[in-house]
Parts: sequence; C-alpha cells; structure tokens
Amino acid sequence: MPKYVFTYFNGKGLGEPSRLLLAFGGEGFEDHRVAEKDWPKYQPKTPFGQMPMLEFDGKTYAQSLSIARYLGKKYGLAGDSLEDALEIDQNVDLINDLRSKGAIAHYEEDEAVKKTKYAEFNKNDFPNLLKNLNDIITKNNGHIALGKLTWGDFVFAGMFDYIKNLLVVPDLEKKYPAFQKVVDNVYSIPKVKAYADAVGPTEF
Repeated sequence: MPKYVFTYFNGKGLGEPSRLLLAFGGEGFEDHRVAEKDWPKYQPKTPFGQMPMLEFDGKTYAQSLSIARYLGKKYGLAGDSLEDALEIDQNVDLINDLRSKGAIAHYEEDEAVKKTKYAEFNKNDFPNLLKNLNDIITKNNGHIALGKLTWGDFVFAGMFDYIKNLLVVPDLEKKYPAFQKVVDNVYSIPKVKAYADAVGPTEF
C-alpha cells in the first residue's frame, strides 16, 4: 500500500502541483480522484470541507499550498536557508494571487457581473501580476525562485493550465515564453514525465 493517499477532483486545478511533487519524490502514492457528482457526499469527510487532501500515518492534511510546501521540504526543494524559503514563499504567494483573482471572475455565476469583473481585472490587476511573474521567472532563468528547481516551480507548472483557463488566455505562454520554460523544466523530469504520460490529458 502506498505511503501517501492524495485526494482531489479528476482535474489539475489546485491538486496537480502536489501530484507532480509526489511523482518527483518517487515514494509512490494513491491518486484518489473524486468525481464531481460524488463531491456532496464526500465533502463531510474532509477536514475543512474542501480538497485537496493528503493522508499518511493515520492523519489527514489539507490546504493545497501547505501540502506542496511540506512535500517541497521533504524532497529537498525548499532552499538551504530561511531566506531561501521566504523567497520561494513570496513568489508562490504571487502565483496564488493571480490564481485567486482569476477565480473570483471565473466562478462568478451572474454573467453580467462576470463580464464586468473580467474587464476590471484585465485592466487593473492581471497585467501587473503577469509582468511581475514574468520578471521573476526571467531573472531566475526559467524558475520561480533561487535560479534553480524548487517546489515553487511545481506549483506554477501544475496550475498553469488552470490559470490559463481562469484568465481565459489559452495561449498565455506565447505572450510570456518564460512561463513555458518553468512548465518544461518540471515536466521534463523523468519521474514527473512518467506520471504525466501515465495519466494522460486531463481537465484544467
């Protein structure tokens, strides 16, 4: 039986970064995917009424970035000092700022309000967030922080398709080629590539 059980929907979303990290770690994990139709009955079993979740040693943990950060530390991807860790954390939080802002518009149910929010964010928020991320990645030679592979790269690569969907920019990597470098740096790792090939194409 695998040491880890990772639970999330059958899509990338907030769960893929940790799946990629678990694949990188090479310890083996049960990739438990919950169908949308089964979520209402499954939700009460979760710590905070949300996913993803990571279970091991008789305990269950939640919060996507907390899980990714834990796995990053476990697999030597969190830098060599508190200052290294701080740099990774701040840049991951910037990624999550972009993701969160996109989600506000994307999941708005009122179509008129959604249109207004996208117009506002495309004018006032997305450009600056994307520029800052692009500058960071360019400075770090295709990485999120420290100029080398860290767990922040896995967060960005794992959520990249999801972010493109939230922002409604399916060709985002064409405007920001540096973004694709992060994705390629992660998915070219043999264990990660093997996982991705085995799973095949999935939803955002």
